[in-house]
Amino acid sequence: MTIIDNAIYVDGIRTENPRSLSETFERMRERQGMSWIGLYRPSEEEIRAVADEFGIHALVVEDALGGHQRSKLERYGDVLFMVLRPARYLDEAEEVEFGEVHVVVGPDFVVTIRHAESPDLGRVRRRLEGDPTLLARGPEAVLYAILDEVVDEYAPVLAGLENDIDEIESQLFEDGVDATQRIYELGREVIDFQRATQPLSGMLEALLRGSEKYLVDEELQRYLRDVLDHTLRVADRANTFRTVLDNALTVESTIVARRQNEEMRRMTELSIRQNEEVKKISGWAAILFAPTLVGTIYGMNFDHMPELHWVLGYPMAIAMMLAMGLGLYAVFKRKGWL
Repeated sequence: MTIIDNAIYVDGIRTENPRSLSETFERMRERQGMSWIGLYRPSEEEIRAVADEFGIHALVVEDALGGHQRSKLERYGDVLFMVLRPARYLDEAEEVEFGEVHVVVGPDFVVTIRHAESPDLGRVRRRLEGDPTLLARGPEAVLYAILDEVVDEYAPVLAGLENDIDEIESQLFEDGVDATQRIYELGREVIDFQRATQPLSGMLEALLRGSEKYLVDEELQRYLRDVLDHTLRVADRANTFRTVLDNALTVESTIVARRQNEEMRRMTELSIRQNEEVKKISGWAAILFAPTLVGTIYGMNFDHMPELHWVLGYPMAIAMMLAMGLGLYAVFKRKGWL
């Protein structure tokens, strides 16, 4: 049995440390006390054994076995079943790591089933054992303390997210830095965090609505309202982070588009300059081709070329070369090639 801690409390004082579930059940009834059993990643047989001892509903067992549950609150008669998603922030990877803890609260017992390293329920137990007055208020006091611990652990997560968002905002206008992927990935972490935390406010409101019906101590109701206030602040900050990241992604997209447009403009200007150079080269090549053509014709060394024996043959060839060159120059100049 993966029991981390198992104790019976009478008037908020730890009186027994049973070695087995059957002994826990017997001692609890004898002393008219409350039992708190802490399990860590139990097997199916272990969960069913606990359910059999305390008469826990089969649907609770099914959910506890399945794991990977969303945050939720369900009631089966006088037994309350709650799933919580604690979180911690891994700063190096810029990821939010989520745990999962199931809390089964009955009239005189609490069973906690932890599927991850967080939250530290040992710290919660020590806190309550150090405050017998609070623990004496019953299983609902344990539920409050666990809720308070889970919500308090969200504070470092929010601080880590806020720090990374500040870094992203500083990077947005830096040259040569593309923050698009980082913004998107951090946005996904914020969305996952919202999914884990948003149901909490509704769960706490439901607990407070049922306080009178299930005779929850008034002082505990005040404590639960305080946790609700903290939860609402957490949800509000998470919503703000998501809005900031959405805006940052829009700004980054705009900056990237502007950089691309500037690059396209530079490439277009370069292409235009290259085209102008090509036009000039082509124009001068055509102008030089004219005298080359005339010179080539008269350099063929045919026996019968009358122009070669004319007195004005040479001036005529020179004049043709100049006329064709000047004519082509005038045409290209008018068309803007030169």
